[in-house]
This record gives sequence, structure tokens and C-alpha cells, in this order.
Amino acid sequence: MLDSTQVNAGGDGYGVITSAPVRPMALSELRRPVEQELAAFKTYFREAMRSPVGLLDKVTQYVLRQKGKRVRPLLVLLSAKTCGEITESSYRAAALVELLHTATLVHDDVVDEADRRRGMFSINALWKNKIAVLFGDFLLSRGLLLALDYREYDLLHTVSDAVRRMSEGELLQIEKSRLLDIDEETYFRIISDKTASLISACTASGAISVTSDEEVIQCMRTVGEKLGLAFQIRDDLFDFGVADVGKPLGIDLKEKKMTLPLIYALRESPRSEQQRIMKIIKQKRKNSADVREVAAFVEQAGGIAYARTMMKTLAQEARSLLHQFPDSEARQALIGLVDYTVTRTK
Repeated sequence: MLDSTQVNAGGDGYGVITSAPVRPMALSELRRPVEQELAAFKTYFREAMRSPVGLLDKVTQYVLRQKGKRVRPLLVLLSAKTCGEITESSYRAAALVELLHTATLVHDDVVDEADRRRGMFSINALWKNKIAVLFGDFLLSRGLLLALDYREYDLLHTVSDAVRRMSEGELLQIEKSRLLDIDEETYFRIISDKTASLISACTASGAISVTSDEEVIQCMRTVGEKLGLAFQIRDDLFDFGVADVGKPLGIDLKEKKMTLPLIYALRESPRSEQQRIMKIIKQKRKNSADVREVAAFVEQAGGIAYARTMMKTLAQEARSLLHQFPDSEARQALIGLVDYTVTRTK
């Protein structure tokens, strides 16, 4: 059961923590409460991807060599340990999430015609699109079978729903990018589906693997949703050349993606300014001067400050929910992961 005495009820229903946020920690520190479990997960994940087909196994070994942060399995295991004791079901949950997530990345690289992933050649760059698509399908099937073989129906439903939402969110963003009519409500719907859905599935799956308490599971699901929204806003801020840029300036602008800082700046500006900026955004080709002009407009119109405030509010709501759980190293690491999300530099 959740301990509601550890938070003061706030007007939004999530509560407000009276203590200040903890010092942001590095990912290596956040992994410590589940370090042994993460090591066990690697073996579990490798076995889940094994195939007697030589070509499949060759591609699999290449994927396993990539140095990803493995944040999603970390979220699953920390959530499980916050809610109870890690079980075999927790490892299956982490493997299921990572299999489906990896499959979506492989398919994304095909769609985007990307030739790099995490500093290495993408699957489609090395083995062409047909093999990349089939490999992504193989990973999806392995995830589905992993859940079905052990009758993990709740886990399968949770993660499958996240994949559905990710697809819908991506398609909605493509549709709206063509029309350039995204308002704040639509923006949050898109990032909730595209990004927050999988992070929410991670935290919910961790809880599902150790408890049947629906209140606990729903609380952890909402933690993931808040965390995912804050994560995406942080990512969007990088596009406007904030001091700690983590991606090339203006990528979203060049792809006509309407993100929160820009949406707010346009909404709060005079009609003439809106028209001037939208004319730049609609251009098929934008040079660095165009990108800098839009970024300066967003900064001056308060878009950066507004997005940061929203990000910090969502992070605080996630912390408030986590403080309802009994104190533990795993819970503190999850709170630390919230802080890491909103202060990360890439």
C-alpha cells in the first residue's frame, strides 16, 4: 500500500514535497541499487534474442555490442524493487520492454533512412532494409512469445498498448507537421503517446511483476507518464541552443516539428510576428541564420522559460508520487532518475 502521509495534498491531486530535490546523480550511481540485477538481465536478454538461424544470430550479436544506456530495463528493475522484491517476472518485464523498444528503433532507422545508431552503423546500413525490417519483426515476435510462454498477460497488454500509442503518436505528429497546426493540447497528446507511453510501461511493468495491488501499479504508471513528458520537453529544449546543447541546433525546426517552446512563443506573440516566424518554418530549406532567428524569437517570447517551468512541474509531480512509497535505495534512485532527466545534457 502507498503511504499518503509522506506528501501534502496539492491542488492537482499529486501532492507537494516539502523537502528540496536531491542532488542530481550520474547514471552509474542510479544503477547501484540494482547493479546485480542488471548484470543478470544482460544474460536474460541475450538468451531471449538467441536464434538457430546464423544470419539472425550475427545481427543480434552486433546489436548486443552497442553501448546503450539501458535506461528502460533500469526503470523496470528500480520500479519493481521500489514496490517489492525482484522476481523472474521482473527480468521478463525488462527483457520484453527492451526487445520491443529495440524493434521500434530498428524499424525507425529504416523509415528515417538513418545509417547510424549510437555511433555505430545501423542495421539497415549494414544489411539493407529487408533484413532490418525482418530483424525488427523477429524482435517483436520474441517479445510477444516471451510474455505468452510464461502467461505474462498483464505485462504483454501493458507493453503492447505502449507500442500502439507510440505508432499513433508518430503518425499524429507527421499529420500535424504537414498542417503546422499543433496547439499545446495536441503537443502533449503526441509526446504522451510517442515518448511517455513506453516509459510509463516500464514503471508499470516493474510494479506488475511484483504486486497485484492496482493502486500501486497505477501510481507507478503515472510516475512513468510524468517522467516521460518531462524527458521529452527536455529533449525539445536542446533544439533551441540552450547552454547545454545535446543535439544539433534546429533539427526539429528543419523537420517542421512544433514543440512546446515554439508553440508557446507563437501563441503569446502579435499576429505579425506569428506570420513572420511561420513563413520561416514553412520554408523547405532553412539555413543556420533562419534557425538562429527562430531560436532567438522563442527565447525572447518566453518559450524557453515556459517549457522549463512545465518540465520542472512534471518532474515535481513524479517525485511527489514516488514519496508515497516506503523509503529505500531503489526509491531514491528513481527520484534521482527524475532529477537526471531534467538536468541531462544529452
